Amino acid sequence: MTSDQGKSSFLKKGLSRRTALKGLGASAGLIMAPGFVRYSQAQSSAPIKVGFQAHRTGIGAAYGRWYEKTTMAAMKAINDAGGINGRPLEIITEDDGTDPKRGAEVVDKFANQHKTDVVYGTLFSHVVIGSAPAAGELKIPYYVVSEGHHVASTKLNRYVFQPGITDVKSQIQSTAPWIAANVGKKVTMIFPDFAFGYDHRDYLPPALKAQGAEVIAQIAIPPTESSFTKYFPQIPAETEVIYHVMVGPAVLTFVKELGEFYGSNRPQLFGFIDSLEAVDINSPGLEFLDGSHFWEGSPRYAQPDDSDGQKAYRKAVGIDDNGASVDDAKDISTAAHMFGCWETLYVIKKAMEDSGYQGPADRGKLVEATEALTEFAEGPEHPQGPKVFNGKIHQVFGIQNISKVEGGRLNVVHKTSIEDGLYEPEGDYTTQPL
Repeated sequence: MTSDQGKSSFLKKGLSRRTALKGLGASAGLIMAPGFVRYSQAQSSAPIKVGFQAHRTGIGAAYGRWYEKTTMAAMKAINDAGGINGRPLEIITEDDGTDPKRGAEVVDKFANQHKTDVVYGTLFSHVVIGSAPAAGELKIPYYVVSEGHHVASTKLNRYVFQPGITDVKSQIQSTAPWIAANVGKKVTMIFPDFAFGYDHRDYLPPALKAQGAEVIAQIAIPPTESSFTKYFPQIPAETEVIYHVMVGPAVLTFVKELGEFYGSNRPQLFGFIDSLEAVDINSPGLEFLDGSHFWEGSPRYAQPDDSDGQKAYRKAVGIDDNGASVDDAKDISTAAHMFGCWETLYVIKKAMEDSGYQGPADRGKLVEATEALTEFAEGPEHPQGPKVFNGKIHQVFGIQNISKVEGGRLNVVHKTSIEDGLYEPEGDYTTQPL
């Protein structure tokens, strides 16, 4: 089967436009209602309110800060181009502390106090899982930028979407063949001891086994841990590859201590960039990373083949060719993830325009319009690359980047295809009532 045929088959299985005419019909009925024209004119200048659930504090603070910068840049770009349905976009931000309980409270606050149209932006998987039930109960669309497989697993609810960033299961499925063919066959995993890490724990072993490789040890580390040396003796001597995907404020300590433990005689390293997000790769003590490889969603460093859309996006969010803030070379971005905020806001814009969204009464139509989306072309609105969307599982699929540490920077050495990361849906949110 060709890649085009596979993509076509995937779209037919996973996507539906069944609601488009139904939504238009509902809009037509409203137009005939007495007073509707006066109402729509009165509301035409009212902003579309997006509640941004931000990790301003807690273990996700570094991500939250750059998610916020990206969100505000995307808001400006959308408003400069005329807004959404002729109305300006307004971002209302609340800090969830990277805490599941506070996350649910923030969703409630957006719905009942701020009266936002949607909630958006959450990253850490345990916060998404803790917040999703509130979104479902309040019937407010909840667009997350999280990567975890929790959305695509269809274990959440119909109001939760992940349309701007791929999930871990897809990322692992895409990169495992390259790891097995180019890095090594005997793999020890080091991962954070919470939901995001469990996705890696669960999906890497079968993906590698399919390529003739194996996971020989799995080491879970609490995400709030501040020192890691005591864990490293658990790594089996026969390990050929250390697969690491740590998160949180101590990631620099993690990679430094890993280097101190092994010295110059280390196994090969394949890391998810989470272990180095917001960290300067040229920090003292990280020299041992030279020659190692990382997964990146969107590359931190500008690449020779960057598209015009990628260049425009980087300029808009304020990062230089090294992935640092244009205002402070020491302020390293979370480039591999934060693009998802930019792209998700544009998905919300598209779904609102497709559904003729006017306000909270149209949230059901907005959910259906989002489910009816099928693919996003690479360009200014989707600078990371082309994507396809499966409306049954509310999950997007895109390309992945594998980069090598060379000369103090990350150079992309392999790009996967969308088809590399596709998998069969595990359920169907569209069968759930609105």
